Amino acid sequence: MACSATSTALLSSNPTPKFSAFNPSPSQSTTVPSSFNGLRNCKPLVSRVPPSVSSRVSHSKSRSFLVRASSEVPLVGNKAPDFEAEAVFDQEFIKVKLSQYIGKKYVILFFYPLDFTFVCPTEITAFSDRYEEFQKVNTEILGVSVDSVFSHLAWVQTDRKSGGLGDLNYPLISDVTKSISKSYNVLIPDQGIALRGLFIIDKEGVIQHSTINNLAIGRSVDETLRTLQALQYVQENPDEVCPAGWKPGDKSMKPDPKGSKEYFASI
Repeated sequence: MACSATSTALLSSNPTPKFSAFNPSPSQSTTVPSSFNGLRNCKPLVSRVPPSVSSRVSHSKSRSFLVRASSEVPLVGNKAPDFEAEAVFDQEFIKVKLSQYIGKKYVILFFYPLDFTFVCPTEITAFSDRYEEFQKVNTEILGVSVDSVFSHLAWVQTDRKSGGLGDLNYPLISDVTKSISKSYNVLIPDQGIALRGLFIIDKEGVIQHSTINNLAIGRSVDETLRTLQALQYVQENPDEVCPAGWKPGDKSMKPDPKGSKEYFASI
C-alpha cells in the first residue's frame, strides 16, 4: 500500500529557511493533481507523526494542494540563489556550493520530489547516462531533493533493477532544511517536497532557463541539452537568436525586421 506524499513529507522538520526568495502571493496558484496518489512505496507512517503535526493533515479525497507563485522578480535573468549543502557523490558525503562553479561551468540544477519513488529514478539515471554529453559543453549537473544524505546513499547503493540508482556521475544534494527548494520557488509548502524544477545557470551565475513540471510528469534530457546548446550559441553569437526547435548546425536568425527575412525566406 502506497503512503501519501503528505504524511511522508511531514515526518521531516521544517526550520526557518535561509533564503527569502520564496514569497507567497495568493493571486496565483497551481494545483497538484488528485490522481497523484502518493510517492513512496511504503506502509502508512501516520502513527509516527506527532499529534501537533498529524492534526494538520488533510483528509480530503481531492488532495488539492496550492502552490503559490512568488511576488518577487522572476528568477530567469537574475542571479541564481547560492547555497552550500551536503551531497552524495561516488558513495561519499561531500559539500557542494553553487558558487564554486561560477566563472568555470554552466550548471543544470534540477529538483525532484523524493528518493525511492517512481518517476524520479528514470530522470536521475537518464541525466547520469548522458553526463558525458554535458561535460563536452562544459556543464555540471546537480540533483536536489529534501531527503537526507543517508537516504541518497542508500538509494545509490540500490541496484537499478530494484528501483535504485546505482552509481551516478554527478552529486545528489540534500535539502533537508528545504531552504534551497524555497529559494528556487519549487517547494510545495503543504507537502514539504519540491516540484520537478529544472534551471540552467550560465557561467556568470545567472539563471537563463527554468522549467517546472508537476509531480507526475518526467522531464526530457534531450530538450534540456538542446536548450543549453541554444543558450551557449546565443551567448557566443550575441547578434543572433535561435528559432523554435533550434539545434547545433541549424540556421539561426538575426533579431531585426530586415535580418530575419533571410531566415524566413529559407524555411
